[in-house]
Amino acid sequence: MAAISYRQSPHVNNTYQQKGVITEEIQGLIRVHSNGFVERPPIVPCVSCSSSSQSSRAVTSRDIFINKETNLWARLYVPVSCNTNLIKPLLVYFHGGGFCVGSASWSCYHEFLTNLASKANCIILSVEYHLAPENRLPSAYEDGFATVMWLKQESLNNSSGQKWWLSQTNLSSSLYLAGDSAGANIAFNVGSRISSNTSLALKGIILIQPFLGGEERTISEKQYSNQFLTLSTSDTYWRLSLPLGANRDHHYCNPLVHGFSKLRDLRVSGVLVCVSELDIMRDRNLGFSDALVRAGKKVETVMFKGVGHAFQILNNSQLSQSRAQEMINHIKNFISQ
Repeated sequence: MAAISYRQSPHVNNTYQQKGVITEEIQGLIRVHSNGFVERPPIVPCVSCSSSSQSSRAVTSRDIFINKETNLWARLYVPVSCNTNLIKPLLVYFHGGGFCVGSASWSCYHEFLTNLASKANCIILSVEYHLAPENRLPSAYEDGFATVMWLKQESLNNSSGQKWWLSQTNLSSSLYLAGDSAGANIAFNVGSRISSNTSLALKGIILIQPFLGGEERTISEKQYSNQFLTLSTSDTYWRLSLPLGANRDHHYCNPLVHGFSKLRDLRVSGVLVCVSELDIMRDRNLGFSDALVRAGKKVETVMFKGVGHAFQILNNSQLSQSRAQEMINHIKNFISQ
């Protein structure tokens, strides 16, 4: 079996690449050079699926290929259970990082999703989608859709090597899409495509601080900024990830630019929207949640007080840890309905 290739920033030996003009940069996260070379400093360590944590004894984790030819893979989390006949919810999860950085193998995601799988007793498939700017949108959406179609195919294949865990869930009644930040944006767009192109029925979508934008600034974008997501950083991510020539009113970035009528086509039983009070995305998240309600969707919106963007994975303060456990409890309740 071919080995999974984790994202690592290569050592740069080429003098031209080292001295090339930097055209875009987010300090400590990504540098894009004029010759197309992209550097991603290893600001967060990548860990193997066997990396131990406090919750890991209750969860089996493996890395599996979705498509070897394109190196599309995912990290699987399966709660250890004495009763394997119990149907568990399945969350297809997309990590954050402005579509440009991040990995399913980042230690912060491995820890958070191991904890979520254990506490919520759910199976999680965390997708390693292709990043921008090398792969601009809709590449990440296509990877997400391909993953769901792979799940459907594998569930129908009686000789599939994935039966040991797929037999513990039911795609027709227990399938959820989830993600944080850019990953929440991906989850929504993949959900929309599933609704338009397949007979699959999504049980729910979990949107954690969905990464959205627009040319017109919101109050929270002007008011809040933390070390994990500033307005300048947000703008840079959009320049690097949107199709060339597009601005922030492109529908990938601003799904409400033409109103909320298209949201009516989303076939889903319920949506959970998690909003951080001190996040620059707060107002856009609340506006999007309201638009889903007006489109006739069943929506649960939860505000997490006193914390900012990505607090659940990148902030180890006592308050953030407490709020992260609250988030896990809300997700557990949502997928148990």
